Amino acid sequence: MKLRHARLSLLLVSLVSLAIPSVSAQDQKTHEHEWTYSGAEGPGHWGYLKPEYASCRLGHRQSPIDIRDAHDADLPPIHFDYKPTALKVIDNGHTIQVNYDRGSSITIGNRRYELIQFHFHHPSEEEIEGKTYGMVVHLVHGDQDGNLAVVAVLLTQGRANAMLQELWEHLPEQKKEEIITGGMEINAADLLPADRGYYSFPGSLTTPPCTEGVSWFVLKKPTEISSPQIMQFARLYPHNARPVQPLNGRTVLKTK
Repeated sequence: MKLRHARLSLLLVSLVSLAIPSVSAQDQKTHEHEWTYSGAEGPGHWGYLKPEYASCRLGHRQSPIDIRDAHDADLPPIHFDYKPTALKVIDNGHTIQVNYDRGSSITIGNRRYELIQFHFHHPSEEEIEGKTYGMVVHLVHGDQDGNLAVVAVLLTQGRANAMLQELWEHLPEQKKEEIITGGMEINAADLLPADRGYYSFPGSLTTPPCTEGVSWFVLKKPTEISSPQIMQFARLYPHNARPVQPLNGRTVLKTK
């Protein structure tokens, strides 16, 4: 049992490193400008920047996508078991990311995935029938076998979100330094809409190294956040969204 727990701990550490760049001092020096969202190091060039980024140009199951003509299917519901966590937030140079304590998860069928972190993109990376939303939050999970599952919650302009407002009020002043706010907790469940129906498809990470084999679950209904909340993030990251990628014959399923 101890070996299994140790293996899972190592897996979760590696998944965080895979999904979002490392934040060590050496990494800051080496990788600070290795990829961006525009220009010579933008999305169209990611696959050429480093050999390990080759999937960004050679992969056939890349994310994000424009979700069109999804097929109704008898998909199992997503059971969310998110718990409050100490606020650990970092501006990693590409987005605002919240690292999550152990113990929160989703279960889909007989598969359980631990919540590792969530982060934001402006505008939304995913599109629904060609429609882009103000923002999206990606909740990144991993299971004990090394499989990744990302739940995407589209964020649309409307009423202010109380949890997001609290997060925005505690953003780091420096990049690449995790801030732990003592005595303060947040709950990712506060970002979820009441209706948890979803679209599902196989995909990839939306940032280098664009690793494939990621299970995607895009919730059909968006969560409302206010225009000032969108603008506050946009001042930090005016555009940190990868363009939609070819479907390449993939079938997108949706809950009935």
